Formats: sequence, C-alpha cells, structure tokens
Amino acid sequence: MKKFIFYLSRNFVFDAAHRIIDYSGKCERLHGHTYKLKIVVKGDLKPSGMVLDFTIFKNIVNDEIISKLDHADLNELFDNPTTENIALWVFEKLERPLKKFNCFIDEVNLTEGANNTVSIRK
Repeated sequence: MKKFIFYLSRNFVFDAAHRIIDYSGKCERLHGHTYKLKIVVKGDLKPSGMVLDFTIFKNIVNDEIISKLDHADLNELFDNPTTENIALWVFEKLERPLKKFNCFIDEVNLTEGANNTVSIRK
C-alpha cells in the first residue's frame, strides 16, 4: 500500500504594532497592521483517521503564538520585528509542541496588511 503524507493548514489573524529598525521610510515610525498567519503541518494518518485534531492545532497556535502577538508592540518582543523575523520565530516556536503529536511544521505564511507575504519552509 502506498504511504501518503498529509498536509493540514489553519489560518489565524492578529493585530499588532511595530516599527522597523535601521530603516529609512515611513515604516521606521510606529504603526500597526492586521496580520494573517497560515500554518501548514505535515504528518502521517493515525489510526484515529486524523493527522492532528484541528482543535488541538488551533489551541497550540493560540497558546504559543497568537496570545503573545495579538495587540502587542512587536518591538518589545523582537530586536527588529520584520515580517521575516516574525515568521521565523513562529516556525521555531511551533516545532517542539507539534512534534509531541508526531506532526512537523512544513510552512509558515505571514501576511502583513493586505499585500505583503513572507513564506518560510525548512
């Protein structure tokens, strides 16, 4: 029987403020964005018929990520809160809790505002 790898994704939204360090332009001033976060995990189908329960997935991301970033001043959390640095932090922060469920983070997509997206894969 052929073995399949399953990919699950879930979308999240949060609002936060930041200013970019060592940048010349309007983004050097404090401003806010609505961020859209898409997390993609991969894993094998378990006997339960699921890779990862979507409720567990949601709770992990809410506990580890959204609760820390939503309505935050990102400069208090990051040396330079670029979209790239935030996406990398999200990726690294989720690796351990997802591994407990034999799932692995495949991709993080972080959209800042309406038009600017960073994708990160390992």
